[in-house]
Amino acid sequence: MKLAQALSRIAPSRTTAITDRATELRAAGKDVISLSVGEPDFATPPHVVAAAKAALDAGDTKYTPVAGTLRLREAAALHFRRDLGLTVTPEQVIVSAGGKQAIFHALLATLDPGDEVLIPSPWWVSYPEIVRFAGAEVVDMPTNAAGGFRITAEQLEAAITPNTRWLLLNSPGNPTGATYPAEELRALGQVLARHPQVLVMSDDIYAPLRYGEGAHATLAVECPDLADRVLTVSGVSKSHAMTGFRIGVSAGPEWLIKAMARLQSHSSGNPASISQAAAVAAFEGPQEFLLDWRERFRARRDMVVAAINAIPGLSTPVPDGAFYCMVDAAPLMARFGDDEALCLHLLDHGVAVVPASSFGGSNGFRISFAADEARLSEAVRRIAEALK
Repeated sequence: MKLAQALSRIAPSRTTAITDRATELRAAGKDVISLSVGEPDFATPPHVVAAAKAALDAGDTKYTPVAGTLRLREAAALHFRRDLGLTVTPEQVIVSAGGKQAIFHALLATLDPGDEVLIPSPWWVSYPEIVRFAGAEVVDMPTNAAGGFRITAEQLEAAITPNTRWLLLNSPGNPTGATYPAEELRALGQVLARHPQVLVMSDDIYAPLRYGEGAHATLAVECPDLADRVLTVSGVSKSHAMTGFRIGVSAGPEWLIKAMARLQSHSSGNPASISQAAAVAAFEGPQEFLLDWRERFRARRDMVVAAINAIPGLSTPVPDGAFYCMVDAAPLMARFGDDEALCLHLLDHGVAVVPASSFGGSNGFRISFAADEARLSEAVRRIAEALK
């Protein structure tokens, strides 16, 4: 049967494909450690689980407003102010079924064929696919480890054309863990100020998982003159180990939030009422557990970085945030041909990682350290053994 042309423009997510393949191998009896998906291994905080149970017991199982309950939009505004330094009203907030849905709706609501979207690479796998699905053009902005996996103001200026509609920024970044310091965001903001047609997606979903000194910096705060064209995306999936709850929150100008809500009213309707109640508890409840989580992630990061850099042919910088390492394996390409063949070889040896080419990079792979210490230690041991 014939499928829509829009569907032919996109490919399945290779991160979930690798994870699904690892699951199949485990079901067949093979011992596979999956480090391919970005999902905290910690349990959802008890007060969040209790709030979900209380909502069920109270019969809170009906439709809510499409953009989310007022209570959750108020709690999200608290989160943006407390954790990102961004002051917004509940009317500037929309709740979605995960951050991915918010990004999808924002781009579909604003892109037409011929529009261009600037995406620094390596990028999160869904960014270019959503842009292509919307019929717009992806403009790759390559970065590298030497430059901290960050674009420069000069690079941005050179990439903008009259057709540029969006710049997508992700800090801390997936798959690199790179973060943009405040001064670099301000430099980008000076460029953007000269191009009023360019909107900015600031994907800050990993903001609570930073390992450097100082507070998290985000564009709408560092460049308040741009706030009327910046959409800041956040949520509870990574910070509160709530990936299955499917709740994202986004803050931006009311005209864009209303447009996203119009699409959401026809695509999914409101996010799950029980998940919304849990997210209120996540934002309003205790946050101290994050201190312990960050320190555990930091220790895992340091262990994985040291172990990877000790393996001949592999190297990785120290990521500033999130829970990924972008591993360079260029010296091994003469042996394997490409990074997909390398990752299949590692999968045969019981470790699932994702090729760098899935993220617009090359000659390497992303490894997630969102797993317990024993599994990480065994995984890097297997990688070293597989590459001997």
